[in-house]
Amino acid sequence: MTLNDVITIVTDFVREHEIWAMPIVFILAFGESLAFLSLLLPATVILLGLGALIGESGISFWPIWAAAVAGAFFGDWVSYWVGDHYKNRVGTLWPLSRNPQLLVRGHAFFERWGFFGAFIGRFFGPLRAVVPLVAGICAMPKFYFQLANITSAIIWAFGILAPGAFGIQWLSHWID
Repeated sequence: MTLNDVITIVTDFVREHEIWAMPIVFILAFGESLAFLSLLLPATVILLGLGALIGESGISFWPIWAAAVAGAFFGDWVSYWVGDHYKNRVGTLWPLSRNPQLLVRGHAFFERWGFFGAFIGRFFGPLRAVVPLVAGICAMPKFYFQLANITSAIIWAFGILAPGAFGIQWLSHWID
């Protein structure tokens, strides 16, 4: 099964069962933000496709956006907790044990940018799930981490869903 097949299956399912859009978007955003799982789950591409589906189908944008915000927020929160709870043992877990450079790069990114690194990290591919993990390992104060977490989740969810949702509507308006 290819990535294109997965995208088609998920978007077709949501098109036929709109009531499942919120839980599916929550799970995808959670998985995309969760350490370890985000390296295996092609959620960004699927979420972009679902954004276009929202614009094309008339599914209400804001509840789906809220589900994406919540999923991203809780995914980073769990990643932070794992880092805070397991500290340096995290590097011995798969897939970080096979790709230790991810943890090293995440640590360097976090050390350089601090609070802003926790915020900006959500927008940088493979570092997305490693930065909250490193923030937990480095014992970043929970308040500052959660502040960066919620604000970046709000912006990320809008940025991932809105282009498809509103772009389709905008194009439809100008083409007609």
